[in-house]
Amino acid sequence: MNVTRHFSDTRTDQGRVRFLLASGRVCLMAEGPGWTHRSAHDTLADAATFLAVLSQLDGGLYRQALDDLEHQLAFERDYPGAA
Repeated sequence: MNVTRHFSDTRTDQGRVRFLLASGRVCLMAEGPGWTHRSAHDTLADAATFLAVLSQLDGGLYRQALDDLEHQLAFERDYPGAA
């Protein structure tokens, strides 16, 4: 069974960034006023690195998305299997 898991979902006034896990891949979805992006990556680190090259992405949303991702990774380390 293929289950998609929302690993991190960040929303600000500037847009939204989601990291989704499915079938051993990471889907990066980002959107803002007048633009959308969707790409697949091998790891969360690859997806987070790719986020930096999205020219439409507002700096505040970028920083918040990485902060939210870092908090989720810390939660996963502290409470394995909790999510």
